[in-house]
Amino acid sequence: MTRHFLPEPPAQAPRIGVLLINLGTPAAPTRAAVKPFLRRFLSDPRVVELPRLPWQILLHGLILPFRSGQSAHGYEKIWQAEGSPLAVYGERMAQALAARLPDCCVAHATSYGEPTVAATLADFKRQGVDRLLVLPLYPQYAASASAAALDQVWRVLLQQRHMMAVRSITRYGDDAGYLDAVAGSIRRHWQQHGRGEHLLFSFHGIPAAQHQAGDPYVAECERTAAALAQRLALTPEQYTLAFQSRFGRAEWVGPSTQDLLQTLPQNGVKKLDIVCPGFAVDCLETLEEIALQGREDFHASGGTQYHYIPCLNDHADWLDALYALVQRHLQGWTE
Repeated sequence: MTRHFLPEPPAQAPRIGVLLINLGTPAAPTRAAVKPFLRRFLSDPRVVELPRLPWQILLHGLILPFRSGQSAHGYEKIWQAEGSPLAVYGERMAQALAARLPDCCVAHATSYGEPTVAATLADFKRQGVDRLLVLPLYPQYAASASAAALDQVWRVLLQQRHMMAVRSITRYGDDAGYLDAVAGSIRRHWQQHGRGEHLLFSFHGIPAAQHQAGDPYVAECERTAAALAQRLALTPEQYTLAFQSRFGRAEWVGPSTQDLLQTLPQNGVKKLDIVCPGFAVDCLETLEEIALQGREDFHASGGTQYHYIPCLNDHADWLDALYALVQRHLQGWTE
């Protein structure tokens, strides 16, 4: 079989590209914008590991018509003047990193939204990039997130005749700079708002079947939570790890964040702090699901004080840690 490669742009002076990838976001908080975004996301076999034909029938016949409007309503609640928080903070991170790496091309792209990985890598090619460092912005590795982002890169490189050299950072949940930045964020929040009776670490969940198939995600979340608890001098009774964002009827890893928000007040925890160390930037799952809906659920179950601690976003400590992380993985290329 003959492979048809994309034409190569005119030769440029060799450069290094640094690509930050996140999941993505719709272009607007509307049903019309959300539906194609969800279709791309939920059609990825890395995300939903079910037989294709039955899943596509269910997706197009039931899930997209219902969930598009529901998600659009959630996006309306969190949308900023500049756009979606995930896109806004992702672009700010890329700009801050570019300022520190003036000899590199730095960009933010998304797996299922805009800007696409394909368009961003095409732009890198035009700028002469021949060495590429890819960083999926997921601290803990999951096939449905980190690997799915890297799949997008390899699909593009398969079409290149003169393929870029590639390095990837597949996880950073145990990186000291990242952990220090998260712990510092929690301490600052306590200093400004007071400290609750319990700290809940909420990570995005994955189906139990993916965990049982060998996905290392749960173990990496446990290590991140333990490392943060150690930095904050927490005893095992003072914090809990949980998983949020369940979808569908299949079994997911637990315990469930949503269940705990209802049971913790019944078990005596009336003042709760909650943080999401599996998200690089705030998004629908943190701002709407946890900060807004989570507060309602906790108070409805008898809680009296609920504080959501924001993601690192573009905080200076995180940008310092991000730069140091990237620099370590560029060794040998930048010297």
